[in-house]
Amino acid sequence: MERKILKNKIFMYLTEFFSGMSVMAVELGASRLLAPYFSSSQIVWTIIIGTIMIAMALGNIYGGKAADKNPNPDKLYGRIIIAAVWIALIPVVGKYVILGISGLLILTVSTNFLVIAAFAACMIIFVFPLFLLGTVTPCLVKYSVDSLDDNGKTVGFLNASNTIGSIIGTFVPTFISIPAVGTSVTFLIFAGILIVLSAVYFIVSKVRWDKIKKLPVSIVIFILCCIFGHSGSFAFWANNLTYEGESVYNYLQVYEDDKQVYLSTNVLFGVQSIYVKNDSLTGMYYDYALAAPMMADIYGKDSSDVLILGMGTGTYATQCKKYFASKKPTIEGVEIDDKITALSKKYFNAADDIKVTTYDGRAYLNAVDDVYDVIMVDAYQDITIPFQMSSKEFFTLVKTHLKPDGVMVVNMNMRGGGEGNINQYLSDTIANVFSQIYTVDVPNSSNEVLFASNNDDMLNVFESNLSSATDSSLYYISNKVKTSMKKYRAGNYLLTDDKAPVELLGMKVVDSMISNELSYYKQIFKEKGIKGLLESF
Repeated sequence: MERKILKNKIFMYLTEFFSGMSVMAVELGASRLLAPYFSSSQIVWTIIIGTIMIAMALGNIYGGKAADKNPNPDKLYGRIIIAAVWIALIPVVGKYVILGISGLLILTVSTNFLVIAAFAACMIIFVFPLFLLGTVTPCLVKYSVDSLDDNGKTVGFLNASNTIGSIIGTFVPTFISIPAVGTSVTFLIFAGILIVLSAVYFIVSKVRWDKIKKLPVSIVIFILCCIFGHSGSFAFWANNLTYEGESVYNYLQVYEDDKQVYLSTNVLFGVQSIYVKNDSLTGMYYDYALAAPMMADIYGKDSSDVLILGMGTGTYATQCKKYFASKKPTIEGVEIDDKITALSKKYFNAADDIKVTTYDGRAYLNAVDDVYDVIMVDAYQDITIPFQMSSKEFFTLVKTHLKPDGVMVVNMNMRGGGEGNINQYLSDTIANVFSQIYTVDVPNSSNEVLFASNNDDMLNVFESNLSSATDSSLYYISNKVKTSMKKYRAGNYLLTDDKAPVELLGMKVVDSMISNELSYYKQIFKEKGIKGLLESF
């Protein structure tokens, strides 16, 4: 069946362009939809890319067969409408599907939870609409190639249009739509583009309305999705959030109670920053890390310099400024997400006189020549550990920016996982660079704080400075560090720039945490099913 709108091929190129753009936009939207629940690690990205490639391949096969069997372009644009409606429904129901899958799997699987849950979510939410969009290219090739003289040229232009659309569909969500209006509205924008594209085709082709019932129905559903799906709330069950939004890098959530303000970049895994309203100790790893300036002899020096890689909302900087006020240390931070820095000023009482550079931590060290008394590495976020800040080469770079008696303190937030766990890998890697390594477990958390230096006298310096601590809270927590920290006995695990399987190691810890924390409920589910589980709450 011929349609005049496809005769000059421009509309076909536009169809390829917008379908390619939408595929990439959905892929990037998928990463942002999954990240608050499953992290944004390489494992999750691998699953997203893999499932989408499966969908596109199957779509190509089906589209080619369908076009040969029934070369009617109305069928193709009908499929595009269905894909558009499905994409529009993602912000409405997607997060419920993710939590439903997570709730079921967390009780039934013991290993590889992240892989299985993320894969199941991708298969259910994203594969079908991208399968339909995968039929576009083979169908358009069928409709456009009417001569062997120029078929190569035509196919080349179609593929080029799809590729150019994919390129733009990669940049627009990342740098424009998601930071500006959020993931949910981004899905709606590209669903709307596909609906408009199909509507133009059917209207210009003067297809009888009784034969395109999908179009008015899809428009109604799209409008309803815009009404009910525009909210960017990932933690939809929480009605007391102070702030919820997105940046180029993160989902961001701020909530507070009478005593504290919290920042979380992940719905399911923990708190990343905290501010205590009465300026007391937090009870978290920041308190234990306050021992690092004492180990670097802050009380024995006229001036000292502290660098924080992974500034977050500035909790550690605020504490250093308060508890070592008499020594007036120069404190600066590096934070890759400038929106977190903005939130720190608005909600976390971050000091305006502390310099914060928006940059990657390792890239920053490569760009400066300054040396410091203390370097705090606090860049391990949720269950996501950047491999480039976990390798021997990175810690060697940190060492070059420390003074001879300087101390590196590292927040390692994934304690557990058995032999060969991520913290063992990190600690052994650090032991390849520093001679003095001590660790302390933070009670009631999965955090472990590590202190490293090449100053063999570090402990004596620490004890000497401890006696100079006049603040009772500082003395209490530092003495607690002194009595509970252990000298680390290095093993043979090593992370390098070439080989740092931090995602797999982190997933091992997650499996261990799920197994330990939910063993009771898993047993009830196994013996009594859903009914017994509900009765146990």
